Amino acid sequence: MVNFIWEDIIKSKEKETQIGSVLKENFLFAELSKKELRFIEKIVHVRKYRPGETIFRQGEIGVGMYIIIHGIVDIFQERQAPEAEDVERVLITTLHEGTFFGELSLVEDNGKRSATACAKEEAVLVGFFKPDLLEVLDRNPVMGVKITFRLAEILGQRLRATTEKVSQLRNHIQNNGEAGSSAGGK
Repeated sequence: MVNFIWEDIIKSKEKETQIGSVLKENFLFAELSKKELRFIEKIVHVRKYRPGETIFRQGEIGVGMYIIIHGIVDIFQERQAPEAEDVERVLITTLHEGTFFGELSLVEDNGKRSATACAKEEAVLVGFFKPDLLEVLDRNPVMGVKITFRLAEILGQRLRATTEKVSQLRNHIQNNGEAGSSAGGK
């Protein structure tokens, strides 16, 4: 009986250490002190997902972000094909350990998820939700500002990358359109 108690305590400490390491390595929390990280460890949510289990669905109201501790997560969009009854899944990306996703929901009011996230294999995720961020801002404004600035930096980087990708696609479409009209005019 005593061994079971000690095993639970040891496993609990190992789990906290693992969560602390994941948080420290995450861009959003990397600037926090050890004391601040311990506070975040106490308010985040850890959950295990089975292979194929949905984390969130496209169109749902987003409530927070996730960090992958272990496993692989697929992000895809679901589209209804005009002639088909089935929903088509278009893979956007596959995410691995240490990666985070869904952070836009920390700053949006009732923003809907733009894609679906699904565990490709058994996955353990840390959830950091909008009420958690609001609690941090309320209880420790300095730490809240650190996190919020990092969040703004992340969103800015992703917006720049998206803008660059849209520009590349626009140029590609324009170049192919011009090449097609030139070929057709000869």
